[in-house]
Amino acid sequence: MLVTITLNSFVRRTLNTDTLKQAIKSTGATLSRKGRSRNWQLEADREQIGDIIRLIFESGEDSWCWVSKKLSENKPKLEHEQLKEVARQHPSITVNRLIALTDCSISDARIVLDEIEWEYVTRLLNIRRDR
Repeated sequence: MLVTITLNSFVRRTLNTDTLKQAIKSTGATLSRKGRSRNWQLEADREQIGDIIRLIFESGEDSWCWVSKKLSENKPKLEHEQLKEVARQHPSITVNRLIALTDCSISDARIVLDEIEWEYVTRLLNIRRDR
């Protein structure tokens, strides 16, 4: 799912703006100017937003931090079923690892892992009954 995020005064607020633009575009996200204004729009999916935030963090460029903050605030959250799918893909995942991978809350992570564990236990009990 693509998200559109407005970056007001993007060029004026960042140093080495061309480098940042190239880094953003390297993730596959689209960065474009809104008409003739000084505002820019970023269109990206959840994974691309995460990549951009990592790039900014690793760059060490202080003037880019506001972009990272803005992206973090507008990063789309995963739905409950999507969280369960991530957890199922990693059978031995911990609560902390699920939170790190998905930016979900601790309560969401615990609920998802409890549901998956309960499904597993229920399946085992059904197998034993069928014997």
